[in-house]
Amino acid sequence: MQRFSFKKISLVFALWWLACGFTVIGHRGDPIKQPEETIASFNQAFSEGANYVELDLHVSQDNVLVVSHDRNLQRITGHNNIVSQTPWATIKTFKQANGEPMHSLADIFTYYQNKPNTKFLIETKKTKKGNPQNMESLAAALINQYHMTSRVMFHSFSLASLQTLKTLLPTVPRIFIAGSLKRINFETFATSTGVNISSELVNAQIIKQLHAANQKVYVWDHMNENADRWNWLVNLPIDGVVTNYPATGKQYQDAKTQATTKKVSFDATLLSNTAAISYENPYNLTLKKTTVQPLATYHVTQLVWSKGHAYYQIGTNRFIEATGVNRNEDFTRAEPYLNQTLQLRTDLTQAQFYNQPYAPQSLAHRLLPGQRAHIEAVQILNDNLWLQTKKGWLKGSDVLIDFDQNSANWRAYQHLTPHQKLALVAIKSSKILQLNTKKQNKWQMLAYFHYNQVIMKSIL
Repeated sequence: MQRFSFKKISLVFALWWLACGFTVIGHRGDPIKQPEETIASFNQAFSEGANYVELDLHVSQDNVLVVSHDRNLQRITGHNNIVSQTPWATIKTFKQANGEPMHSLADIFTYYQNKPNTKFLIETKKTKKGNPQNMESLAAALINQYHMTSRVMFHSFSLASLQTLKTLLPTVPRIFIAGSLKRINFETFATSTGVNISSELVNAQIIKQLHAANQKVYVWDHMNENADRWNWLVNLPIDGVVTNYPATGKQYQDAKTQATTKKVSFDATLLSNTAAISYENPYNLTLKKTTVQPLATYHVTQLVWSKGHAYYQIGTNRFIEATGVNRNEDFTRAEPYLNQTLQLRTDLTQAQFYNQPYAPQSLAHRLLPGQRAHIEAVQILNDNLWLQTKKGWLKGSDVLIDFDQNSANWRAYQHLTPHQKLALVAIKSSKILQLNTKKQNKWQMLAYFHYNQVIMKSIL
């Protein structure tokens, strides 16, 4: 039987799988832990691993870009002043909840200018009539002055604002905030490089369509999302998330970035004696779903490699570890081995146990001559047989299978073609078990001769 190389398998997987990840954008910084859109809030988000922080712009009475979500500063400063009706000299004296003054966009750029890993998603806040008209030109001037072109993106509900920015800053990404799917059309795509869409509207099909239109997809929740929300979002092929929880986003970003995925499409069956746990996603195994029963068949749509283990996606937000799950075209040649007994091949002195068939790691114990083990699960991987026992997984090429010649498993095995037979076998003959003590040596010789005949037939 031909031996196989784990390095070759790993190389094949590496070529098949594509790294996946998404951008974490701290919504107004980290507004849960620090007052929104303050330097403390931005620093908090960056320290937690946010790739960008999001901030909002208004224009003061004297044409200064003010960092604030609200046009009225009552909520964040206690002063009932409208930004557009108040000069910057007055606004900058207003204190926020942590004692910081109000900031201009120039203040933010000055503070972070020499911190190249800090990046910003800037929202242009416009009225329905498109005011203030000079916001984009003011922003473009500052971005060019502080050399921030490669460190900013824009998003806006105003397509006209993005159209102006396309002219002023053609290399800067422009993300259209879609409050409704009706607003997403080819006119949008002529201007935008991405779409920011509510989590209540997004699904895998919409993301696929937007990607086909060369649009990146960013998702935002209604700013009350919690950690559980990520367990749904992380399974979507999103490009980024605008979130109030950048630390949680970073945890899932790391898990997904370190994972690799491959789209697949096949039916598969769990060939095991025990039920398998299914999970909401491969990145948080504490979130368990309904178990998968032995011999249950599912359609597999994705293969995910995460934290040293392979998982199959078998439904919406439902994953199962791939060990013991066989493609249906392999089921016929895998099933006969289940619940049989194995022993070490006679030409070997020992066989290594492994933790799993996918990227296997050696365990401390070994199968030795004279030892037998019960087969509890079967896996065929790249035309190679793996057999699970209580002590771990063994390579089918290292063992002999003890079939009972009167069993259904043996009959099923006999119906396989020579190419389908992936292990050497030994027969438990009822005649051999009924030994006459006076003729024991004779029977042992006959059994040995018969046993080796079976081996030779399996090899041919």
